[in-house]
Amino acid sequence: MMQPEQVEKIIAAGLSCEHLQVAGDGHHFEALIVSAEFAGKNRVQRQQRVNEVLRQHFNSGELHALSMKTQTPEEWSAARG
Repeated sequence: MMQPEQVEKIIAAGLSCEHLQVAGDGHHFEALIVSAEFAGKNRVQRQQRVNEVLRQHFNSGELHALSMKTQTPEEWSAARG
């Protein structure tokens, strides 16, 4: 069973993030991922990029479910006020 910290480390190793937060219970996870790599990409393309980083963990069954919110640094800054 994976822990949120493990998921966070995997994402951070494969994607340049300005902010990254992962929470979960070992089976289902939620992530807030802020990356300049998301600029010019739609929501589906952003999620595909994150799934690409995590693919081997999904394929092995080690990681089951990840709900994610993906933002550019500008979107994240605007959302925070």
